[in-house]
Amino acid sequence: MGEKLLMKGNDALAEGAVRAGCRFFAGYPITPQNEVPEYMSWRLPQAGGAFIQAESEVAAINMLYGAAATGTRSMTSSSSPGISLKQEGISYAAGADLPIFFANVVRGGPGLGNISGAQGDYFQSVRGGGHGDYRTFVMAPNSVEEMGNFPLHCYEVAEKYRIPAMILSDGVLGQMMEPLEFKSPEVDPKTLKQPDWALGECKGRKNRLVGSYDLAEGKLELMTLARAKRYVEIEAKEVMFEARQCEDADIVLVAYGIAARACAAAVKLSRAEGLKVGLFRPITLWPFPKKQLRDLADRVKGFLVVEMSLGQMVDDVRLATEFRAPVHLHARPSGVTPTGEEILKKVKEAVKAGKGERVCCR
Repeated sequence: MGEKLLMKGNDALAEGAVRAGCRFFAGYPITPQNEVPEYMSWRLPQAGGAFIQAESEVAAINMLYGAAATGTRSMTSSSSPGISLKQEGISYAAGADLPIFFANVVRGGPGLGNISGAQGDYFQSVRGGGHGDYRTFVMAPNSVEEMGNFPLHCYEVAEKYRIPAMILSDGVLGQMMEPLEFKSPEVDPKTLKQPDWALGECKGRKNRLVGSYDLAEGKLELMTLARAKRYVEIEAKEVMFEARQCEDADIVLVAYGIAARACAAAVKLSRAEGLKVGLFRPITLWPFPKKQLRDLADRVKGFLVVEMSLGQMVDDVRLATEFRAPVHLHARPSGVTPTGEEILKKVKEAVKAGKGERVCCR
């Protein structure tokens, strides 16, 4: 804390988890997130924790389920196809109300795709991802510093509401190097209060059971509805976003992660040409900053959503703004990172476009 370090994004993510009190990691190699388990393989034993390279992604997520059931701050990470393999286990953890933490360093897709940074996993992340009715708390960093500092907040939210929490990164952020400062003191796991639901020491207490279902008549519905009440509370209290130069903007760019950095460059270029352009960056993708975007829609002339996908978050922007202003899309899928100059071009097209029309896909 207070010291500037030069780190790669994946290393910062791993170090941030350790500093947040993580003492168990299970994972399986896949590019472009391999630095995370590599870092954890030496750093966790150094911190008194345990690292396991599992035989598969499926094994890794189920090991996390077991570790989280003891109240241990645990982590797994992967890239897109590997996260898909973990979805059943994530759903089971959600059903058992376990506060697991995981990270997706997204690569191009679908299928095997490529190892370039992309944003095609948005729907999977913010809609739950696995089977059943559940939600995942999702944070989207756009710098190495946020990669390092977001794990602590993910653990805190996951434990407060007993839900899965994730960091949705990408191959660009994972591989780039930047200076960062860890904002909070390192957490000593011994100072964390043992949850009253956790398994572990059993002498002198009543039996505890961690499970993802109850077959008694009507019980599963009651469990799901109780969980839904927590989701409403999360949507009211845990939204995070960043707004730049939106006060006088006619056009607001909406983007997250590395795409938001390209948009920040486009805002500078636009302002230099006299165009009133702002940037709205959702930091929590779920809960999504719906109210803030709806308020903006009442006073801007339009939105331009920039995504490194065919367009997924754009649906949430349209729903949030309730069609009070036109919503345009600039889409660069399959591992292509947009530039500030090309976004400026799309801004100019959006300014000229008639109300209700859309700019799409280059």
